[in-house]
This record gives sequence, C-alpha cells and structure tokens, in this order.
Amino acid sequence: MLKNLTVENFALIENVAVEFGDGLNILTGETGAGKSILIDALGAVLGNRTGANKIRKGADGLRVAAKFFIDGQTFNVERKIFRDGKNLITLNSEPITLARLKKICAAWVDVHGQNKSLELLQEEKIYSLLDDAQIATELKTFQTLYRELNSKARALDKKKSARAENLERLDFWRWQEQEISSANLKPNEDAELDAEIKKLSHAEKISDNVQKSAQILNGEDFDILTALAHVQKNLDEVARWDDKLNSARQLLEEAEINLREAYDEIRDYGATLDFSPERLEELHERADLIFKLKRKYGGATVNEILQRLEKIRVEISAAENFDSDVEDLQREIAALERKIKICAEKLLQMRRASAKILSGKIETELRKLGMTRAQFEIVIEPDKLNKIGGDRAEIFFCANVGEEKLPLSKVVSGGELSRIALAIKIVMAAARRGNFQTMIFDEIDTGLGGATARTVAECIAKISCGWQVLCITHLPQIASMARTHLQISKSEVNGRTITTVKRLDKAERVKEIARMASGEESVAAIKNAREMISSAEKFFEEGI
Repeated sequence: MLKNLTVENFALIENVAVEFGDGLNILTGETGAGKSILIDALGAVLGNRTGANKIRKGADGLRVAAKFFIDGQTFNVERKIFRDGKNLITLNSEPITLARLKKICAAWVDVHGQNKSLELLQEEKIYSLLDDAQIATELKTFQTLYRELNSKARALDKKKSARAENLERLDFWRWQEQEISSANLKPNEDAELDAEIKKLSHAEKISDNVQKSAQILNGEDFDILTALAHVQKNLDEVARWDDKLNSARQLLEEAEINLREAYDEIRDYGATLDFSPERLEELHERADLIFKLKRKYGGATVNEILQRLEKIRVEISAAENFDSDVEDLQREIAALERKIKICAEKLLQMRRASAKILSGKIETELRKLGMTRAQFEIVIEPDKLNKIGGDRAEIFFCANVGEEKLPLSKVVSGGELSRIALAIKIVMAAARRGNFQTMIFDEIDTGLGGATARTVAECIAKISCGWQVLCITHLPQIASMARTHLQISKSEVNGRTITTVKRLDKAERVKEIARMASGEESVAAIKNAREMISSAEKFFEEGI
C-alpha cells in the first residue's frame, strides 16, 4: 500500500507531504484546487512520463517521493526533474530506469480515471479480465506452439525462396567438387612436394658432397678412419708401459664406432641417390596444379583446399536434399498446426466459460449501480491465429429494455462507461484479481448522483475492504465513506498560488461534506452531513 507522498515544486504545489491510511482515502476540494495535480504527481513516481513543464515557476526542479509497503517490505521511490533536462529516478536509493519503474509500480497500484474507462474498448484489456490462472497456463502452452510454428514457417519460406538459387549453384558446386577431387590431393602433399623438388633440383651438388664426405671418412689413400687406426695403434704401445692414456683410448674407440656408423649412413644415402629429370618435371607439373588450386580456392595449403572440398560437399548434400528438407518442414508445420488448433479451441471454450460467468457478475453490479435494465455480455468468437489465441473478444451492451445489444463502443455514454468500469473493478476486487494493493479512482463518479451515488459509494467502500483505495470525488455520498479524508485547497501566499493538503478530523469532515452536498455550512447542511457519516459508519459496522 501507499504510505505517504511528498511533492515539491510540482505545478501549483510548493511543498506537500501526505500520509495515507488503510482502506478508503477520499480526496476532495473545489474544482481547480489541485486534486488532479496531486494524482499527476503520484503518477510521476509510478513511472508516467513527466516533463520540465511541471516544474513550479521560479524553481530549478521538482521532486516527488513515495513510500510503499508491499508484502512486508518498504520501498522508497524518488523522482527529480530539472529544467536543464536532467532526470533522476531511484528505488531504495538505487538508480532505476523509467520503464523499469513503471513495470514495478504497475504491480502495486491500479489507477483508474475518466480516460481509463476508454481502455475497456481495447481487446487486450478484455482479455486481462477474462484470463484467470488456468487460462493463463493454457495460453502459455499456446504461445510456445505459436512461436515454434512461426519459426518453422519462416524457415520454410526461406527454403522455398532459395530453391531456384540452390539449383543454380548446385551445378557450380558439383563442378568445383569434381575439379578438386580429380586432383587426388593428399594431406600435407604440398610440403612433401616442395621438399622433393628442392632435393632433386640440387641432386648433383648433393651427390658430389656425399662422395667427398665418404672419401674423407674412408678413402683409398689416407682418410680419417685410417688415421684413427694409427693413433689407436700408437696408444696401444704406450699402454704396455703406462695406463694413464686408457681413458683417451676408450674415447677413440667410441669415436671410431660413431664415425663408422656415420660413414655407413652417408654411403647408403649416396647409393640411393637417383637424379631423374623426368621425375623433377613431373613434380613441377604437380606443384603447378596445386598452386592453381590454391589461388582459385583461396587456400594457403593443401589441407585448407581439402577443408574447402568438405564444405562444398556439405553444400551439395544440402542442395540435393532440398526437397526432402522442405517436405520435413511441411510435415512439422502440419503437425504443429493440428496441435495449435486444438489448443486454440480449448482457449476459446475456456474464455467463453469465463466470459459467461464474468458477464453475469458485471451485469449484476451494473443493476446495483442504477442501470436496472442493463445487459452486458463479453462475446468471444473464433478468429485467425495470433499471439494471444485464435479468437477475438468484444463487449456488447444495452442500457434499455427491448433494445438489441451492440458493441460497447457504439452505444455507451461517458457516464455509463464510468459505471461499467466501476462494476468491473468491484467484480475484480471480489475475485481478488490483480496483484496490486492500491487502487486509485480519479473522479470515476462523474455524471452520477442521487440514489445511484449512494450505491456507487457503497461499491467503492466494498472495494476498500480488500485494497487500499484513493478516490477523488465530488459526491458527498462517497466522501462520507472515507476512513481517511484529505481536503485539497488552494490559496494565495505572497502573490503566489499554492495548493495544500489537509487531513480532516471528524468535525472538519462534517463541514466539508456539508459544503459538498449543499455548497454551504447551514444547520440543515451540517445535520445532513452528520447523518451521511453516521450512515456510512453503520454500513461498515454491519460488515458491508
């Protein structure tokens, strides 16, 4: 519920702090005193768009702050707007966006004014009345199917639009696949080719160096191995008389073994050397082919060209299976359409059942509100599929006996629309529909009077037993029901007009209701006001 509201430099309001109570809070005052300004200020902290034009003349900015008590927690909302365009919004001292604030506060407060009655003509508002928890669950299932169906339908359209292009590109992909496949490329082939070409291109130099190396190691005349054998023989003679060079002898023996292994490897390599100009020509031709494929298909290596080949084959497979994919999508769409049709029909029947019950209850409340001949019906008819089902909703209404019920937008007057809106609020309150804890009625009683005014007052009083209600009214019958009565007035101070808000005590309430009822505080008016307050108190005492 709304605990308090502080307003600074908002239009005619210079500085006002208002404490609200539980149950029914009534706001009264002369026309133009600033009642709607106060509600506008409250709207600012509920997320409504508010500009610098609301800043009081002479002030640099305005400030509106509200404290809410929701489900055991306190929430402080503050909004500041400055002439230079700056806008500061906080929730419990933390910055918050206007859109986020509006979404949060919409769950706390339900505002209903003269203009709000027109929202009854919007289909989405009708559905918000009809769709209870069970319907909401079914609607969630429907919307899941609806999103999936739309996704599949888009995929099918994309497939169909790509049909001609795919068929045209299929021949091109096949030609590319044939060109690359016919090359019989092998992984890392280009690197191996480069190595072999390099070897064969320098075969003569390689052979000459290999032969020279072999001769140096083990030639016909003098070579390293022969020299090493002489050194070993000399050290063997030394060892007969002194063993100090034994370690050197061992090193030489190991060196001889390593050198002979190196010689054998060099000799064998030389024996395999076979310089073939034909082979070199063949390798160059192969390298040229690979170079052309690299340049054509954007690959730096043979491996990248092979990866490109795999992608082409995937494209070919997708194109060749195009018709099969289309058929699969068509089957999936047909299955989804069957499911969604069943779900939409179920929604239709559930909404019709809800509409029948709700229409009866609203019609009953309308008759209590003085529209004794009123006929009210929410009609649900099948329609094309959309995101909220496969039906359309419309309110039909007739105020007079013997007349045909017609769409609400064509037959209802402003006063009748206000009473219809109030009847709906009463039914919602009885069903505890909506999570909000505060309801605001901004002159919803426009055009009412007499016995009907008393009935409307009792209806608003009933609502206030379940919710906190803030009600701006000009009717004394409604004002007499107040649990908290706030008087809004304006006066001139130092040449400036200011709006003030005062919480009335019992005696002040009597005077205010007398003024509202007869425009004066005569003995008769005061007596009548006391009787109205007494009657209201009795109404509450009897448990409504």
